[in-house]
Amino acid sequence: MPVAFETVRKIALALPGVEETTAYGSPALKVHGKLMACIAINRSAEPGSLMVRVDFDDRAELLAADPDVYYLTDHYAPYNAVLVRLSRVNPDVLRDLLGIAHKFVTRNAPATKTPKRRKVLSTSKRSRAKKSQ
Repeated sequence: MPVAFETVRKIALALPGVEETTAYGSPALKVHGKLMACIAINRSAEPGSLMVRVDFDDRAELLAADPDVYYLTDHYAPYNAVLVRLSRVNPDVLRDLLGIAHKFVTRNAPATKTPKRRKVLSTSKRSRAKKSQ
């Protein structure tokens, strides 16, 4: 039975920090604002395909291991992504793949910066600063 995006959504939302959103007007899943997976909308992708972010080494392994499930088009080649035929992927394999994507996106996420606190000048320092201007 083919996997629907609803299954993808349920699996992904069980991972920490994943939120459902859109990318280019299509359903997408992001982790802390970074794209993890989405419905492939580029016309080069086959209908019913999912784009999943993975590093280039993992992508090469996936493509070699199961070319009936995973594929790539010229449009997606320069990006850390692989295309998945939802009609051919097993839900357990999809769970593992989304776990790989989650690790990829979170390990490349920049450290969250804490906002800088503004120094509050005392009244006497403020008046001296105004006078010097």
